[in-house]
Amino acid sequence: MKDARDSKACELIVVRHGETIWNAEGRQQGHLDSALTPAGLRQAEAIAETLSKEKFGALYTSDLGRAFSTAEVIAAKCNHKITTDERLRERNLGIFQTLTMAEVEERYPEEYKAFASGNPDYEIPSGESARQRYDRAVACADDIAKRHVGQRVVVVTHGGILDSYFRRALHIALTEPRRFKLFNASINTFFVAGAEWSLGTWGDVRHLVGVGTQDDR
Repeated sequence: MKDARDSKACELIVVRHGETIWNAEGRQQGHLDSALTPAGLRQAEAIAETLSKEKFGALYTSDLGRAFSTAEVIAAKCNHKITTDERLRERNLGIFQTLTMAEVEERYPEEYKAFASGNPDYEIPSGESARQRYDRAVACADDIAKRHVGQRVVVVTHGGILDSYFRRALHIALTEPRRFKLFNASINTFFVAGAEWSLGTWGDVRHLVGVGTQDDR
Protein backbone atom coordinates (compact mmCIF):
# COMPACT_ATOMS: atom_id res chain seq x y z
CA MET A 1 0.00 0.00 0.00
CA LYS A 2 1.21 3.48 -0.80
CA ASP A 3 2.21 5.43 2.30
CA ALA A 4 0.14 8.60 2.69
CA ARG A 5 3.35 10.51 3.43
CA ASP A 6 4.47 9.92 -0.17
CA SER A 7 1.75 12.23 -1.47
CA LYS A 8 0.37 15.67 -0.72
CA ALA A 9 -0.91 14.52 2.62
CA CYS A 10 -2.38 16.49 5.48
CA GLU A 11 -0.44 15.87 8.68
CA LEU A 12 -2.77 15.68 11.68
CA ILE A 13 -1.13 16.37 15.03
CA VAL A 14 -3.72 14.79 17.31
CA VAL A 15 -3.59 15.68 21.00
CA ARG A 16 -5.54 14.10 23.82
CA HIS A 17 -6.85 16.64 26.34
CA GLY A 18 -5.22 17.15 29.73
CA GLU A 19 -6.17 15.16 32.80
CA THR A 20 -9.59 15.90 34.31
CA ILE A 21 -11.04 15.37 37.77
CA TRP A 22 -13.07 12.43 36.48
CA ASN A 23 -10.01 10.96 34.74
CA ALA A 24 -8.27 10.94 38.11
CA GLU A 25 -11.33 9.35 39.75
CA GLY A 26 -11.84 6.79 36.98
CA ARG A 27 -15.30 8.14 36.10
CA GLN A 28 -16.85 7.81 32.65
CA GLN A 29 -17.17 11.20 30.98
CA GLY A 30 -18.52 10.63 27.49
CA HIS A 31 -20.46 13.70 26.38
CA LEU A 32 -20.55 15.13 29.90
CA ASP A 33 -17.63 17.09 31.25
CA SER A 34 -15.21 17.50 34.08
CA ALA A 35 -12.72 20.30 34.64
CA LEU A 36 -9.01 19.90 34.06
CA THR A 37 -7.04 19.16 37.22
CA PRO A 38 -4.01 21.32 38.11
CA ALA A 39 -1.93 18.54 36.55
CA GLY A 40 -4.14 18.67 33.46
CA LEU A 41 -3.52 22.41 33.10
CA ARG A 42 0.24 21.83 33.39
CA GLN A 43 -0.07 19.15 30.72
CA ALA A 44 -1.89 21.58 28.42
CA GLU A 45 0.85 24.16 28.99
CA ALA A 46 3.51 21.56 28.16
CA ILE A 47 1.70 20.68 24.93
CA ALA A 48 1.40 24.35 24.02
CA GLU A 49 5.09 24.94 24.65
CA THR A 50 6.01 22.02 22.39
CA LEU A 51 3.63 23.03 19.61
CA SER A 52 4.81 26.65 19.75
CA LYS A 53 8.04 25.38 18.20
CA GLU A 54 6.15 23.89 15.25
CA LYS A 55 4.39 25.53 12.33
CA PHE A 56 0.79 24.50 11.69
CA GLY A 57 -2.06 25.96 9.72
CA ALA A 58 -5.15 25.37 11.82
CA LEU A 59 -6.33 24.31 15.27
CA TYR A 60 -9.41 22.11 15.63
CA THR A 61 -10.98 20.78 18.81
CA SER A 62 -13.87 18.85 20.23
CA ASP A 63 -16.45 21.23 21.65
CA LEU A 64 -16.46 19.43 25.02
CA GLY A 65 -14.96 21.55 27.79
CA ARG A 66 -11.96 19.40 28.66
CA ALA A 67 -10.72 19.43 25.07
CA PHE A 68 -11.66 23.06 24.47
CA SER A 69 -9.84 24.16 27.63
CA THR A 70 -6.73 22.33 26.42
CA ALA A 71 -7.09 23.93 22.99
CA GLU A 72 -7.42 27.39 24.55
CA VAL A 73 -4.01 27.05 26.15
CA ILE A 74 -2.52 25.96 22.81
CA ALA A 75 -4.29 28.78 20.96
CA ALA A 76 -2.98 31.43 23.33
CA LYS A 77 0.60 30.19 23.12
CA CYS A 78 0.61 29.54 19.37
CA ASN A 79 -1.54 32.50 18.27
CA HIS A 80 -4.19 30.42 16.50
CA LYS A 81 -7.96 30.68 16.43
CA ILE A 82 -9.96 27.62 17.47
CA THR A 83 -12.41 25.74 15.23
CA THR A 84 -14.76 23.35 17.07
CA ASP A 85 -16.33 20.23 15.60
CA GLU A 86 -18.74 18.09 17.63
CA ARG A 87 -17.70 15.02 15.62
CA LEU A 88 -14.45 15.12 17.63
CA ARG A 89 -16.39 14.41 20.84
CA GLU A 90 -15.74 11.32 22.92
CA ARG A 91 -18.16 8.41 22.60
CA ASN A 92 -21.54 9.16 24.14
CA LEU A 93 -21.57 6.76 27.08
CA GLY A 94 -25.22 7.35 27.95
CA ILE A 95 -26.27 5.85 31.28
CA PHE A 96 -22.63 5.06 32.16
CA GLN A 97 -21.64 8.73 32.35
CA THR A 98 -20.49 10.02 35.78
CA LEU A 99 -19.98 6.44 37.03
CA THR A 100 -16.88 4.35 37.63
CA MET A 101 -16.84 1.02 35.81
CA ALA A 102 -17.33 -0.73 39.16
CA GLU A 103 -20.50 1.32 39.67
CA VAL A 104 -21.64 0.57 36.12
CA GLU A 105 -21.22 -3.17 36.72
CA GLU A 106 -23.17 -2.94 39.99
CA ARG A 107 -26.05 -0.78 38.72
CA TYR A 108 -26.34 -2.06 35.15
CA PRO A 109 -24.99 -5.64 35.11
CA GLU A 110 -26.54 -6.64 31.77
CA GLU A 111 -25.49 -3.43 30.04
CA TYR A 112 -22.01 -3.74 31.52
CA LYS A 113 -21.72 -7.30 30.22
CA ALA A 114 -22.76 -6.20 26.72
CA PHE A 115 -20.32 -3.29 26.80
CA ALA A 116 -17.46 -5.44 28.07
CA SER A 117 -18.08 -8.02 25.32
CA GLY A 118 -16.32 -5.72 22.87
CA ASN A 119 -19.18 -5.74 20.36
CA PRO A 120 -18.54 -2.53 18.37
CA ASP A 121 -22.22 -2.27 17.42
CA TYR A 122 -23.52 -2.33 20.99
CA GLU A 123 -25.28 0.97 21.71
CA ILE A 124 -25.19 2.01 25.35
CA PRO A 125 -28.70 3.12 26.42
CA SER A 126 -29.00 6.86 25.73
CA GLY A 127 -25.54 6.68 24.15
CA GLU A 128 -23.85 5.35 21.04
CA SER A 129 -21.79 2.42 19.80
CA ALA A 130 -18.04 2.25 19.24
CA ARG A 131 -18.69 2.01 15.50
CA GLN A 132 -20.81 5.16 15.50
CA ARG A 133 -17.99 7.01 17.25
CA TYR A 134 -15.45 5.60 14.81
CA ASP A 135 -17.45 6.55 11.73
CA ARG A 136 -18.02 10.18 12.75
CA ALA A 137 -14.45 10.64 14.00
CA VAL A 138 -12.86 9.30 10.82
CA ALA A 139 -15.25 11.30 8.64
CA CYS A 140 -14.23 14.44 10.54
CA ALA A 141 -10.52 13.77 10.01
CA ASP A 142 -11.10 13.06 6.33
CA ASP A 143 -12.93 16.37 5.97
CA ILE A 144 -10.17 18.27 7.76
CA ALA A 145 -7.55 16.63 5.53
CA LYS A 146 -9.45 17.65 2.41
CA ARG A 147 -9.54 21.27 3.60
CA HIS A 148 -5.82 21.30 4.42
CA VAL A 149 -4.06 19.34 1.69
CA GLY A 150 -0.30 19.44 2.17
CA GLN A 151 -0.63 21.26 5.50
CA ARG A 152 -0.09 20.45 9.14
CA VAL A 153 -3.11 20.74 11.46
CA VAL A 154 -3.53 20.32 15.23
CA VAL A 155 -6.58 18.44 16.51
CA VAL A 156 -7.43 18.35 20.24
CA THR A 157 -9.71 15.50 21.15
CA HIS A 158 -10.30 12.43 23.35
CA GLY A 159 -8.99 8.94 24.00
CA GLY A 160 -11.77 7.23 22.08
CA ILE A 161 -11.12 9.35 19.00
CA LEU A 162 -7.41 8.54 19.17
CA ASP A 163 -8.37 4.87 19.39
CA SER A 164 -10.40 5.28 16.21
CA TYR A 165 -7.57 7.01 14.34
CA PHE A 166 -4.98 4.43 15.41
CA ARG A 167 -7.25 1.63 14.20
CA ARG A 168 -7.93 3.45 10.92
CA ALA A 169 -4.25 4.01 10.19
CA LEU A 170 -3.15 0.48 11.10
CA HIS A 171 -6.27 -1.34 9.87
CA ILE A 172 -7.10 -2.76 13.30
CA ALA A 173 -10.66 -4.07 13.47
CA LEU A 174 -13.05 -2.59 16.01
CA THR A 175 -13.61 -6.11 17.28
CA GLU A 176 -9.97 -6.36 18.39
CA PRO A 177 -9.34 -5.43 22.04
CA ARG A 178 -7.21 -2.40 22.73
CA ARG A 179 -3.56 -3.29 23.30
CA PHE A 180 -2.16 0.23 23.10
CA LYS A 181 -1.95 3.20 25.45
CA LEU A 182 -4.02 6.39 25.26
CA PHE A 183 -2.16 8.82 27.48
CA ASN A 184 -3.64 12.12 28.61
CA ALA A 185 -1.92 15.02 26.81
CA SER A 186 -0.03 12.74 24.41
CA ILE A 187 0.95 14.02 20.97
CA ASN A 188 0.27 11.71 18.02
CA THR A 189 0.65 12.25 14.27
CA PHE A 190 -1.20 10.83 11.29
CA PHE A 191 -0.85 11.47 7.57
CA VAL A 192 -4.08 11.50 5.55
CA ALA A 193 -4.27 11.71 1.76
CA GLY A 194 -7.60 10.74 0.30
CA ALA A 195 -8.38 7.18 1.38
CA GLU A 196 -4.81 6.57 2.53
CA TRP A 197 -3.87 6.92 6.18
CA SER A 198 -0.53 6.27 7.86
CA LEU A 199 0.78 6.63 11.38
CA GLY A 200 3.62 9.04 12.06
CA THR A 201 4.25 9.04 15.80
CA TRP A 202 2.25 7.50 18.63
CA GLY A 203 1.94 8.28 22.31
CA ASP A 204 4.66 10.93 22.48
CA VAL A 205 4.81 12.13 26.10
CA ARG A 206 8.38 13.47 26.17
CA HIS A 207 6.99 16.95 26.84
CA LEU A 208 5.39 15.63 30.04
CA VAL A 209 8.61 14.73 31.86
CA GLY A 210 8.18 16.12 35.37
CA VAL A 211 4.45 16.63 34.77
CA GLY A 212 3.23 13.04 34.42
CA THR A 213 0.29 11.42 32.65
CA GLN A 214 -1.95 8.37 32.77
CA ASP A 215 -3.56 5.93 30.35
CA ASP A 216 -7.19 6.27 29.31
CA ARG A 217 -9.85 5.28 31.85
